Amino acid sequence: MDVVILPTAADVGAHAADLVAAHIARKPDTVLGVATGSSPVGIYRELARRQQEGALDLGGIRCFALDEYVGLPPGHPGSYATFLEREVARPFRLPRSRVRLPDGRAGDLERACEDYERAIAEAGGIDLQILGIGTNGHIGFNEPVSSLSSRTRVKALSAQTRTDNARFFADDEEVPTHCVTQGLGTILEARQVVLVAQGERKASAVAAAVEGPVSSMCPASVLQFHRRATVVLDEPAAGGLALGDYYRFVLQAKDRFRGRA
Repeated sequence: MDVVILPTAADVGAHAADLVAAHIARKPDTVLGVATGSSPVGIYRELARRQQEGALDLGGIRCFALDEYVGLPPGHPGSYATFLEREVARPFRLPRSRVRLPDGRAGDLERACEDYERAIAEAGGIDLQILGIGTNGHIGFNEPVSSLSSRTRVKALSAQTRTDNARFFADDEEVPTHCVTQGLGTILEARQVVLVAQGERKASAVAAAVEGPVSSMCPASVLQFHRRATVVLDEPAAGGLALGDYYRFVLQAKDRFRGRA
């Protein structure tokens, strides 16, 4: 696992966008796993800016969302379909058919989960998965004690997650209780993972994910098993790391090595 600590949240978005853009330059038909919430917004806006300026072509990519709430009506402002239309599909100039989400309104949710896994497989798998992290260590909506080998499925949201996400809804009662989410096993199959976190509120979860034991109590800790995972943090989000100085040294050493090559 590579850990990159940068001064500001804006730096996090720009650095993570560099990683995504480099992948797309190598593979224009990249299958991109897209997270929702506030953490990855800086990445999406930076990628869109580069495309607008002609420095990047996003027209060949396909996107698969990590999750969606169960039961929200079409066009609901709190849905992840609405979020991805606003932050990904329109800015990236992608037709809606190239941004796919789990179906949280399906009559048969179990079948919808199976269909979503099948669609990812038929696309060739996720090339690069963008992730945020919840204050309780969840990635996607894999709440604590999720199976480390889980697949796309329906999950009940924890009280902490519903409280954290209440700001996106008119009142607390409107926050959904369930979601459809890619599983931890599904996420681990992505060929590359980039997790971003900003702010002091994420510091405890980040420390548990990066330096704690691999445990279902911190679902993001499963990324310690991933062969190519990068965690990009601002200084406040890195505040709980015991080895912060080491990660900074490694990044500087890599930069010096590249400059000498």
